[in-house]
Amino acid sequence: MKNILLKTFGITGLFMFICCVDGRDFDTIAESCTTDIEPNITFSELDSLSQDEVIQIYDDLILEGYVISSDRAGNFYNVLFLQDAMEKPSYGLQLEIDLRESHLLFPVGSKVMVKLRELYLGKKGSTLRLGGVFSSFGNLSIGRLPRGKVFGHLFLSCDSEGTLEPVIATIPEMESIPSNVLVEVESLEFSEEDLEQTYAVSTEETERTLMDCEENEIVLLNSGYADFQDEPIPITNGKITAVLVRDGDTPQLIIRTLEDVNFTEERCPEIITEFTSNQIFISELADPDNNSKARFVELYNSASEPLDLNLWTLRRYTNDNTEVSSTIDLSGLIIGPESTLVISPNAEEFELVYGFAPDLGVSTNSPADSNGDDNLELVDPFGAIIDVFGAIGEDGTGTNHEFEDGRAVRNLDVLKGNPVYTFNEWTIYNDTGEAETIKLPQNAPEDFSPGVRE
Repeated sequence: MKNILLKTFGITGLFMFICCVDGRDFDTIAESCTTDIEPNITFSELDSLSQDEVIQIYDDLILEGYVISSDRAGNFYNVLFLQDAMEKPSYGLQLEIDLRESHLLFPVGSKVMVKLRELYLGKKGSTLRLGGVFSSFGNLSIGRLPRGKVFGHLFLSCDSEGTLEPVIATIPEMESIPSNVLVEVESLEFSEEDLEQTYAVSTEETERTLMDCEENEIVLLNSGYADFQDEPIPITNGKITAVLVRDGDTPQLIIRTLEDVNFTEERCPEIITEFTSNQIFISELADPDNNSKARFVELYNSASEPLDLNLWTLRRYTNDNTEVSSTIDLSGLIIGPESTLVISPNAEEFELVYGFAPDLGVSTNSPADSNGDDNLELVDPFGAIIDVFGAIGEDGTGTNHEFEDGRAVRNLDVLKGNPVYTFNEWTIYNDTGEAETIKLPQNAPEDFSPGVRE
């Protein structure tokens, strides 16, 4: 009777302990650990065993690793991420196991031993994976190791090595860091598009975009089943500790709990990428008499500093049109100090004729492809007209802004753009000589000076 009562009390007590546990908010239960298993293979050596296809390991190999993931908050599910060292890791891997609440048995930072015999090994990109196997259309893939087999392969070591030290890195440095290791990235914030969102859409894997103050981006991957999925995205700036994974070659981050997100700083100052200056202007227009494919437009920066041409445009009004006929977007270009920027509608022909490549190759019928009777505007990012050639609404034929079969070159004493066409700022060659222009058709390359203001 005494033995029966003791057994009954023990079962009842265990039942009460389990029932009193609320969700995932409980401490690690006491685990058994081992001291009699020694590793005999490194992560690097395991990596060298991987092949293009999934293989099964038949040798008695034992791998030592450190747990860096946790399913305590539900953002990881049936997977353990292991790396090869507590600090400065060289390798990491993904161990697929059918074991919920694994953080109770294998907490973050613990050393584990993995008996590899009969496990399956696969590699996708730089991601090394271990686990069970499943077959799809005859192809083997890494799957979860059944719960009943987990404890025959995964053992907690009694050794304590201290605290995990994440790899401190920036977003650009992620390209050179191994997959499946713990990282820490500072000065991050969520993109403005995500600020009104929660961490994840319920029941859906959700990507949120993190940015640094140079606008480099990386994805934060969140589970729609995580405890924090409905928490609002923080609007501040700070650092994140996370497991670095990859989707193909693209780095992504996965946090373990919201404790990995430490955003207490102000957001990055706005980066101004749009600038204006009246020291950018049109310096030469070309319509060679002997080769219409060698046309070009040249811009000049008279300032002592370079200028980013983000959102600057060059507009063409064909003949007497008052509506814009074509536009060149100059975004992505920087014009150097006291330097030119040459735009060609036929980059290949331009290089054959003038001996060097233009700074920008565009299409025919663009502002760089005028036949001499069109009008052009140089417009800054804010819509202000900085410089003009010709009179909008007036066909250039027979006027003081015709450069057909010739050349229009800005006089050297002009150092600023002019939003009103002023004839005496230009020297104009053409095949008519009308309206005080010079009747002297120009041939390429000898009569032109693209890239040199003279």
